[in-house]
This record gives sequence, C-alpha cells and structure tokens, in this order.
Amino acid sequence: MKKILAALSFVLLFTACSSTKEIAYFQDIQKDGQTTVTPQLIKLRPQDKITILVNTRNQELTNMFNLPYVSRQLGTQISGYGTSQGVSCYTIDDNGDIDFPELGKIHVEGMTRNEVAKCVKDKLISSNLVKDAVVTVEFANLSYSILGEVKTPARYNINRDYVTILDAISEAGDLTIQGQRTNIKVLRNNEDGEQQCYIVNLCSLEDLYKSPAYYLQQNDIVYVEPNKMRARQSTVNGNNVRSSSFWMSLASLIATVINIAIR
Repeated sequence: MKKILAALSFVLLFTACSSTKEIAYFQDIQKDGQTTVTPQLIKLRPQDKITILVNTRNQELTNMFNLPYVSRQLGTQISGYGTSQGVSCYTIDDNGDIDFPELGKIHVEGMTRNEVAKCVKDKLISSNLVKDAVVTVEFANLSYSILGEVKTPARYNINRDYVTILDAISEAGDLTIQGQRTNIKVLRNNEDGEQQCYIVNLCSLEDLYKSPAYYLQQNDIVYVEPNKMRARQSTVNGNNVRSSSFWMSLASLIATVINIAIR
C-alpha cells in the first residue's frame, strides 16, 4: 500500500510541476559577463503621428511655428497654440512628409525623434526665421500589442526612443507560469507591407540579444503561446488522460479506496 501511495505521489508531482528549464529566463548567462547591444531607435513611418513644439523668446514667433489646438470641456471651447497643456499632431502622409508652418513640406519618414527635431531647427535657422529655437518632438500614436499568456494583455503606447521586448513583457506584468518562454512570436509589417514573424527565446540571453525583434517597432504584435500543460487544461476542462487534473482525481479516488480497504 505504501509503495502504491508513493508512486501516486510521484505521478502527481511529475504532472503538476513545470520544469525549471522551461521557466527560468537567461539560462546561459555567465557570471560577471558583459554584453553590448546597440539600441535600435524608433523610426517614423507613414500614418504615424507626432507632436512638434517650437519655443523661442518671442511669443509671436513661437505661435507662428506651432499648430493651433482646440480644447472642448463641458460645452466650452478654448483655442490656443502649442503649450504644455495641449499640442496638435502632425500625421505623416503616404509620401513620408509633414506640412510644417512657414517651412512647408518636410520629409521625416525614416527619421528618429531627435533627427526630426534637429531637421526642423536647422530649417528654421537656415531660413532666417528664428535663431534661438528649442524644438521638442514627441510620439503621439505609436504603440505595440502584447497578447497571450501575460498578466495584462493590452495595447501599450511607445513614449520613448526605443522599447525592448523585455520592456513590453515587464509592462504587461510578466509572463504567467503557463507562458512558453522559448517560442514567443513577434509579428511585424516590413517596409513592403508584408508581415514577418520572429521567434524569441527568453531562456537564452545570447539568442535574445541577436534577435531582430529584441527592439520592438511601432505596431508590433507580441504573442506568448501557452505551454503544453496549459493547452491540455483548456481541452474539455482538462478532463482527459493527459491532464494533471485527471491524474489528481484518479489518485484521490484510489487513495480513498485504499483507505477504506485498510480500515
């Protein structure tokens, strides 16, 4: 009887527990090891929206270079120019251009946030419009999505120059224990409009750093697949011979029968 109970306990532990090798991140990391990764900055694409705020010592000049905005609150309407309270957005057209006040068309496709700020400032100075401009550029509608076995699947905004897949996972509250660490999929639209799929392995730091999807881009979709145990649990309430709940129920029944027989 004791041998049977010990065997059942072993089966329960084997079926209920996940291997550490399937859960731990960065398993190949070396003690005191150093790795250099060059940040991949977000570059603008058509249909992206950005805000551009120009500040100068002359308020009239400042108003010339900032888009007016309209704020409506409780039936009231407040109009003004770009300030810390409100800034209108530029939408990059299909040709990769924005239409900037006094300067006209500016091609910004493929530029980073700081490159756009420098380009606008240089054009303002070279056109003798202003000499002391401070130009600030921010992303307005850039985002990525993370789905599947994470704590908080959702669409998240991009508000800095680069975002890694680790930033995305952290933002979503980390993977659940049922999330598959070695087969995370990142779906991305390339410049030709075709969708590419990259596989990311969180268990290997070397593979992670080498992946083209380590740095995310706008509109990327990160999908975390469920592991085999989670997939089994989702089939008919997990009530089949391959599920841990089946074996736990069977073990409980056998233990009850043995208990009655002993008594």
